[in-house]
Amino acid sequence: MLKNRNRNKKKGDSTSSLQNLDYHFVTELKSVPIFLSLDENKSYLNELFKDCSDFVIRQFEIERSVKATIFFIDGLVKSELVNEAMQSLMILEGEEELLDRIMETTLPVSQTQRIDNYAELLLSVLSGDTGLIVEGNNQAVVLGIRGAELRSINEPETESVIRGPREGFVENLRTNTSMLRRKLKTPHLKMKNMTIGRESNTSVVVTYLHDIADPAMVEELVGRLEKIDIDAVLESGYLEEFIQDSAFSPFPQVQYTERPDMVAAGLLQGRIGIIVDGTPFVLLVPFVFMEILQASEDYYERFQISTLIRWLRYIFLVLSLLTPGVYVAITTFHQDLLPTSLLLSVAAAREAIPFPAVVEALIMEITFEALREAGIRLPKTIGSAVSILGALVVGQAAVQAGIVSAPMVIVVSITGIASFTIPKFNGAIAIRMLRFPIIIAASIFGMYGILITVLLILGHMANLRSFGVPYLSSIGPMSSSDMKDVLIRSPWWTMKRRPSFMPLKDPERLGGDLSNEIKDQGGQTGLTIPHKSKSQEEDDIF
Repeated sequence: MLKNRNRNKKKGDSTSSLQNLDYHFVTELKSVPIFLSLDENKSYLNELFKDCSDFVIRQFEIERSVKATIFFIDGLVKSELVNEAMQSLMILEGEEELLDRIMETTLPVSQTQRIDNYAELLLSVLSGDTGLIVEGNNQAVVLGIRGAELRSINEPETESVIRGPREGFVENLRTNTSMLRRKLKTPHLKMKNMTIGRESNTSVVVTYLHDIADPAMVEELVGRLEKIDIDAVLESGYLEEFIQDSAFSPFPQVQYTERPDMVAAGLLQGRIGIIVDGTPFVLLVPFVFMEILQASEDYYERFQISTLIRWLRYIFLVLSLLTPGVYVAITTFHQDLLPTSLLLSVAAAREAIPFPAVVEALIMEITFEALREAGIRLPKTIGSAVSILGALVVGQAAVQAGIVSAPMVIVVSITGIASFTIPKFNGAIAIRMLRFPIIIAASIFGMYGILITVLLILGHMANLRSFGVPYLSSIGPMSSSDMKDVLIRSPWWTMKRRPSFMPLKDPERLGGDLSNEIKDQGGQTGLTIPHKSKSQEEDDIF
């Protein structure tokens, strides 16, 4: 009697659930259980996936005695594995505790999971898993047999290197986590799964090294992500704008990268990664300004050449930011700063130009940015050619037409080349944006305007934080140990500690025995290798 009452109650619950399918977020279906009746589950699924042509539901019998239903999204699973699972179930003899036997001994699937509500069941099926419901059971079995068509692992185009790994992240979440797991083979690498987006239900993984990362920072990041309430997350850039400390700052406070080695290196420094399903770009927090000028290749080449290249980047960063503004200030207010011969040459070039220097600079800068954007959007086979030829043709034609002067074309060309030397693209964008207010300030106040604008920018950066970490670390506040990886790239055997500006559980990176030996001897001397004396070498010759 009680059993029939419970069955009737379940039937009433399913009827009310069928009548109320207007939900805003899939997790709201946690209150809807898996029904005991197979027909009720089929009706509920068919109503949920009404007008969904890619939803496949198939009913069959287990040894002609127990009814079962298997369902999946066509294109997200491996059909041959679904067929093998059904074949294994069709020859199974019905027994008590049927689900236990199905999961433990029957299914040819390595990953299985029991689920008792429709929210978790739908999230799994919509992510590519296959659902199985058996008559008389109020739990469903999820089979991990995903098999969607994916892009193969290739070298990342935005972060190419001469020396280093040539693999980049792809759009599949599990492929990306596996690539990261191959870099860091330790159980301390934690991966916390989340789902964000009312309609997209995008899987997001927060990854960090448990023995290094600060637990308070991990908790803060997870808390910020949990507060996000949006209809869909289609790329990691959606999350970046929600979790950054200063929404109106032009400077990036979150790093993104396509390279697994960059993410692994960041985690080893105590940072936290955010992997988003559907995009090859992984986020890293916190992020400080000095990392804009650091590339992964700096740590793969010898430290001498890495240091020289890093100095070159600092020089060209200043040129990219200030060169047009300095030119406008000098030609407008401070002509006496130029040597006489150079001043006469610039004056002769500008003699027929009808515009002031600031208008000339803005015209060329905007044109150059448009050509750069066009080169990105055009097909790859002609994009680079169009951008280069366009710059040459437009520049030469503008000079001959007397719209801009030849020195201005040279200045804008140097500025454009300098911006390409910045390894982080989002950092280069910030520099490109700040170039325009500096040009305008230089046209109004001259060198004083440039100085005031630069001081305002530095003051803003000094007040900026990325998850509580000062943005100008390691130079503000200054740390002598961290300076080994800022203006120079010290040898690996001297960088014994992780960055001090990061709150860390374990600040030690390197043992002291080998580094002390290298420091004392100037390297590995090979004293334990037997070498022939000079007399022995002469005897061997004769």
